[in-house]
Amino acid sequence: MTRLSVKTAGGVYDVISERGGLQNISKIWELDRKVMIVTDDGVPSQYAEMAASRCKSSFTLTLPQGEATKSVKSLLLLWERMAEEKMTRTDAVMAVGGGVVGDLAGFAAATYMRGIDFYNVPTTVLSQVDSSVGGKTAVDFAGYKNIVGAFWQPRGVMLDSSLLETLPERQISNGLSEAVKMAATLDGELFRFIEENGARENLEEVIVRAVGIKKRVVEADEREAGLRKVLNFGHTVAHALESRLAFDTMYHGECVAVGMMCMCSGDTRRRLGAVLDRLSLPTVLPCGAGELTEAVFHDKKASGGDITVVTCPSVGSYEMKNIPIGDFEKFLS
Repeated sequence: MTRLSVKTAGGVYDVISERGGLQNISKIWELDRKVMIVTDDGVPSQYAEMAASRCKSSFTLTLPQGEATKSVKSLLLLWERMAEEKMTRTDAVMAVGGGVVGDLAGFAAATYMRGIDFYNVPTTVLSQVDSSVGGKTAVDFAGYKNIVGAFWQPRGVMLDSSLLETLPERQISNGLSEAVKMAATLDGELFRFIEENGARENLEEVIVRAVGIKKRVVEADEREAGLRKVLNFGHTVAHALESRLAFDTMYHGECVAVGMMCMCSGDTRRRLGAVLDRLSLPTVLPCGAGELTEAVFHDKKASGGDITVVTCPSVGSYEMKNIPIGDFEKFLS
């Protein structure tokens, strides 16, 4: 078992990596109360059932799989059930699923009665590596990803690698794209480890080391005032692609992979491309650069007439650049 303690102004919580750890959550978390468990129909039902059996009192909401579920409509459904079940400030919400479930359930917890406890059991590589740590919760709105949300730190996170065994290879690569992102900008040693040994072949180690990177960044900058913006490497293009492609044509990590390639050059781009190719991740824009410009205007990182992008001049380093929106298409080209 590996335990990482995340310390922020919003709270202190443990991220535990343990194979079979879902079975032990009642020994670690305060579940002697009412818990709303949120999952989706793409997650094996036994995972939510296992979580429910570890709670004193619980009820489960199973939502449709897919990005379309991360909506205001779904949020209203969660609030309604929480009110119907007479949940109080002493109760809790638990997500058992991927990033969509975690973001939605976390936002419901952040806003119900001005905030109740939230536990997260991420069941995909992407959610274990990325959204499990940091306290970002959100829903999509008006066609734009994560545009309405809140920072709400969980009370605990369980990374159970046994929950990843049912995932297809494409989903594993999708999640590892975020690990590559963190290694490329913040940990040259991890990037070299991935180059030499493979990320998929060392899945648990890569996940834990990537989470360790994100922990350090979040502790230094909880609300993305400075350093945490480095985690947006590849995301300016990724979010624009997701908006343009109606979210479901490409997975998030696949969009990030393309976005990263747009933000580096030379030997860095060659090394990054080789790692992404090994993971069968895309490396070329699936549309013209001009088609992305309108979506970029709505990106959260846009300020005034500029867009802030993170570039990777060499492995293990990063630079933040402000680019006028009018020059963005030229920059991509």
